[in-house]
Amino acid sequence: MESEDTKKIQEMKTDLNLLLECLKYQMDNAFSQKEALVTIHSICQQNSNAGVYFREIGGLTFVKNLAKSSEHSMVKEAALYILGAVAEQNVYCQQTLCTSELFEDLTWFLSNSDSNTNLKRMSVYVILVLVSNNRTGQTLVRETGCISVLSQLFKTVLSKYELNLSDKNIFQNYQLWSSVCSTLCVCVNNPQNDENQMLCCSLFPHANDWLINCLKPEIIRPICSFIGLTLANNTYVQKYFMSVGGLDVLSQVLVQLESDSHKTISSAKLAVVVTKTMDACIADNPTLGVVLSKYHIVSKLLALLLHESLDAGEKFSIMLTLGHCTEDCEENQYDLFKNNGLPLMIQALTESQNEELNKAATFVLHNCKKITEKLSLSLGEYSFDEDKEQLKNINMKEKNLEDYWKKAKEILHRIDQLEREGDEEKMQREKYKDNVSSMNINIQNTLKDLHADRSGGGPKAEDKDKSQSRKLQGYKCHEVMSKACTNDDQMKTLLKSANPVNACYRESGQNKTLCKAISSCNQNSHEGPTSEKKNFVSQSCIAIGKSLNSRNFSKVLHSCPYQCDRHKVIVEAEDRYKSELRKSLICNKKILLTPRRRRQLTNESSTPGGIKKRRARKNFTEEEVNYLFSGVKKMGNHWNLILWSFPFQQGRKAVDLAHKYHKLTKCPKYAAP
Repeated sequence: MESEDTKKIQEMKTDLNLLLECLKYQMDNAFSQKEALVTIHSICQQNSNAGVYFREIGGLTFVKNLAKSSEHSMVKEAALYILGAVAEQNVYCQQTLCTSELFEDLTWFLSNSDSNTNLKRMSVYVILVLVSNNRTGQTLVRETGCISVLSQLFKTVLSKYELNLSDKNIFQNYQLWSSVCSTLCVCVNNPQNDENQMLCCSLFPHANDWLINCLKPEIIRPICSFIGLTLANNTYVQKYFMSVGGLDVLSQVLVQLESDSHKTISSAKLAVVVTKTMDACIADNPTLGVVLSKYHIVSKLLALLLHESLDAGEKFSIMLTLGHCTEDCEENQYDLFKNNGLPLMIQALTESQNEELNKAATFVLHNCKKITEKLSLSLGEYSFDEDKEQLKNINMKEKNLEDYWKKAKEILHRIDQLEREGDEEKMQREKYKDNVSSMNINIQNTLKDLHADRSGGGPKAEDKDKSQSRKLQGYKCHEVMSKACTNDDQMKTLLKSANPVNACYRESGQNKTLCKAISSCNQNSHEGPTSEKKNFVSQSCIAIGKSLNSRNFSKVLHSCPYQCDRHKVIVEAEDRYKSELRKSLICNKKILLTPRRRRQLTNESSTPGGIKKRRARKNFTEEEVNYLFSGVKKMGNHWNLILWSFPFQQGRKAVDLAHKYHKLTKCPKYAAP
C-alpha cells in the first residue's frame, strides 16, 4: 500500500515537472499553454500535496509572471484561475501569493478597459481567495487601491434595473457583479475590518436604489449580504446607513415581500433575508427601532412568523429581530400587544423544543415585562383638566389599550405565580429529604449503640437498652407523623379544585390514616425491648441497619409482625406458590430447583440403573479425513472452527477431531494431503 502511494506521488511530481517545462518552451503556442495549465489544475485538484510541490519547484511564481506577461487573454484567464484554485486549497500557497505586486497587477486587470469580462471575473476570484480569512490580504486590498476599483465595478457593471438574465452579455455582467459583491463582503468581514467597512459604506445609496427598483432574488440576496456584513458590529456605519434612508428602504422592501409571501414561498424566504439585514442594523442601536414603528414592522414580522414554510432557524431570526425592535421602543411594544404577539411568544416558549427559539421568545417577553409598568403608569398621568377634544382624541386612539395591558398583566402574573409555586415545591421537597435523612442517621446510630451495649452485658446495658428503645420508637413515631402530615398537605392542595363532597370525604380519609399511623406508633412503643429486633422493618416498610436483597427479603418479611397491605400480598403469594410446588413435587418427582440436582436428574432419567450410555462408534470416512486436513491447513488447531466449517457426521465433537488428527499424524503412512 505504501509503495503504491509513493509511486503515485512520484508520478505526480514527474507530471508537474514536465508540464512546467512545457509551459516554458511553448511560449508562442497559446493553446498548448492553456491545455498545460488546465492539466496542472486537474492534478492539483486530485492531490492536495500537488499544490505544495508546485510551489516548491517555482511553478506558482512562473504562472503569476505568465498571467502578467502573456499577450493572450485565454492564457491569462487560465493562469489566474490556477492561482486562485491553488491558493484556495493550501494556506501556504495563499501566503506566498499575497503580495502587493500581485494586488497591483489584479487592480490593473480590473481597471483596464481592454480586459474582457472573463478576465475581470478571474481577477476578482483571485482577490476573493487571497482576502478570505486573511487580515494581511484585507490590508493589501485597501492599500493598493483595489477596494476602490471593486466599489466602482459594483456601481457600473449593472446599468439597468430591469435584468434580463436570458441575454448572454447581461448574464456575464451579472456574474461579474455578483462576484464583486462577494469579494466586498470578504473585505469587510471574516475577520471584521473597521477601516474597510468605513470605505464600503459609501456604496449604501447605490444599494438602496437597487433595492427600491428591483425586487428580484438575484439582486436582493447579494445586496443584503453586503449591507449586513458592512454594518455588523459598527455603530458609526449603522448610524450612517440610517441617515441615508437605509432602514426606510429595508422596511418598505419587507412590507412588500410580506404581502407577497402569501402567494409565493420565495417571497417569504426573501423577507427573512431582509429581516436578518434589518436586525444587524438595530442590534447595537436599539433606539433605531423607532424608524421601524412608522411602517408597523412588528405586525409584519408576527404575520411572517406564522408562515408554515419557514424552518426553526428562520423563525429564530424573526424572533430575535422582534426582541431588538421592542428592546427600547414603546411604539413597537404597543404594536406587539395590539397584534396578539404575547400569546404567540408564550406559545413558542411552551411548545417549541428548540433552545434558541425559547431564548428569543424569553427575550421578547422580558422586554415587554420591563416596559409594562411604565406604560401602565403613563395611562394615569393624563390630567382631567385638559380640553375635551384632546381627551376624546386620546380615548379614540387608545380605547383598547387598557384591555391589552390587563391581558399582559394577567399573563405576567400567571408566569410569576407558576414560578413561585415551583420554588415552593422545591423547598418543601428539600426540607422533607433533609428531615428523613437526619432521622435515618439518628436511628442507625441508635441501633449501633444498642448492639454495642448488648455485647457489653449487665443491668446497666439493659437500662440503657430500654431508654434507647424509647428513643427509637419516638423517632419512628415522628417519622410516621411527618409522612402523614406531608401527605395531608399534598392532598389538601389537590382538593382545592375538587367538589365539596369529595373534599370532605378525602379529608376524613386522611384523618383516618393519620390516626392509624399514631395508633401503630403507640402500639410499638408498648412492645418493649424484646421485640426491638423484629420491628425495624415494620411500619414504614424500610429495613434500617440491614441491606435487603433477594436472599433475606422473604425472611425479613415473614419475621415482621406488622406488615403493610402490599407486603402481605407478596408473602401470601410466595406461600401459595411454595405449597403448589410441594404438591407438584409429590405427584411428579422430577421438579427440582437447584441446577446441580437438575443435571443429576436428567442423567438418571436418561439411563435406568444409573449407568451412562456410550455413544455409538462412527468411523471417519475418507471425506472427513480430507476435511480434517484441509481445515488444519487453513485454520490451524482450531477444532471448533473446523467442526463448524465442514459437513462432518452428526455427533462429531471437537475432541474427536483433535484425537483423530493426532492419531493420523503419528502414523507415517497418513501424510497431510
